[in-house]
Amino acid sequence: MTDKLTGTDRDEALAPLLANGWTVQDDRDAIHKEFVFKNFVQAFGWMTQAAIHAEKLNHHPEWSNVYKTVQVTLTTHDADGLSPLDAKLAKIMDDLARTA
Repeated sequence: MTDKLTGTDRDEALAPLLANGWTVQDDRDAIHKEFVFKNFVQAFGWMTQAAIHAEKLNHHPEWSNVYKTVQVTLTTHDADGLSPLDAKLAKIMDDLARTA
């Protein structure tokens, strides 16, 4: 089980993500971001790459895809909130989007 992010560890983990467009959800301890790509193929390709990383981390996003837009929500259900895994996967997703 992964521990929930708290205190300064949480602030330090979230700061670069929030600066890069992630938002903390009001109704639960989760982060959310909308990724918009040039077209469906690029969006789906990004999702495929992200899925491979998620599987390696054994940490899977809540996400949906409509045409060129992918909505992503990250939280760690076992920790009942945000954990270091969420911050790590969010950074990977951002890095993949920059090269998509």
